[in-house]
Amino acid sequence: MSLLSVEDALDRILDSATPRPLAERVDLHDAVGRVLAEDISALVTHPAFDNSAMDGYAVRHQDIETVGAELIVIGQSAAGHGFKGEVGPGEAVRIFTGAPLPAGANTVIIQEDTERRPEDRIRTKFVPGKGRHIRLAGQDFAQDEKALSAGDVLDAGRLTLAAGMNHENLPVFKRPKIAILATGDELLPPGSKPGPDQIIASNSFGVAAIARDNGAEVIDLGIVADDQQAIAAEVARAQAADVDVLVTLGGASVGDHDLVQATLLSCGMTLDFWRIAMRPGKPLMVGKLGATTVLGLPGNPVSSLVCALLFLEPLTRKLAQLPFRERMTTAKLASALPANDIRQDYVRARLTKGEDGDLIAHPFSRQDSSMMKVFAQSDCLIVRRPHAAEAPQGASCDILRLR
Repeated sequence: MSLLSVEDALDRILDSATPRPLAERVDLHDAVGRVLAEDISALVTHPAFDNSAMDGYAVRHQDIETVGAELIVIGQSAAGHGFKGEVGPGEAVRIFTGAPLPAGANTVIIQEDTERRPEDRIRTKFVPGKGRHIRLAGQDFAQDEKALSAGDVLDAGRLTLAAGMNHENLPVFKRPKIAILATGDELLPPGSKPGPDQIIASNSFGVAAIARDNGAEVIDLGIVADDQQAIAAEVARAQAADVDVLVTLGGASVGDHDLVQATLLSCGMTLDFWRIAMRPGKPLMVGKLGATTVLGLPGNPVSSLVCALLFLEPLTRKLAQLPFRERMTTAKLASALPANDIRQDYVRARLTKGEDGDLIAHPFSRQDSSMMKVFAQSDCLIVRRPHAAEAPQGASCDILRLR
């Protein structure tokens, strides 16, 4: 099987993925980042009544058409405690922001434009326009008005609007389920004391973070030894959980100790492809196990994370019905890079800003795919296309931003 390009691999992964139209209702506090499954209409009108946008006095405009007009203050209207009477000729009501506009009034003159006089009187120092500083009933939205649409991603503004429309919970699409299975006799969970020939398993934490950050519910299947029967048992667990995606970490190649691919094939997986023209991350495996997409990521930590960003993130977002997250932009090279071979390179780099404001990418000198610290210190990946010519210092380059 020949090496597949990154672009073709992503197209094939996404083309075979279909979001499930399953919905659930969640409380507003749990709805951030979720995707609305239905149009949402207002259950109330807002504002529910004409109210003041400022602290001042509710008046009849015909009584303040000249500077120096004097009015008698007959009461006050505060938020939650409106004035029950009516404003008549030569009268004013002290009013506060958000308070109901009293009957008879048609303008609010702000307190800075008035002068207090003895015996509960005020004198005007400015003539505002008629209707000034009044929020009219329904100027935001009316009851039964559709204000949010199916497919909207719920952020701070949309959640505030939903609450204002008097919704205590919302219908949202269910999160896709992604199961993660780490494989390898040498792996131990964090907090363990490694023995001879053993290492601490780390990949699943970064991959899970990427999945959760893009709208998924993650099921951690833990670590399984290089044993076909044990791997098959965990695959069965994932199938029983009805997951949308099964992510395996390590063992996806075809070496003597790489048993994941063979085990999945014996469990009924249809293999689509398993080698990609990229570095790091060449041994990526993709297949289907019933309706479940299988994504076999490489065992090296950086390879695993790069593949997760390139393939798992857009797959998860499609399944979660979230919009594509654009990470690509351009920068200038801080140092020259050599010509590239047949694989697409993802070079870890730091970012700074030049005097002209342009981004400057500083590639790390060491790029081994097992070096987690370098990845953690990186701000971006410089993308080097297959057969790219040598790139001099200062040349423009494509980058994939990590944060």
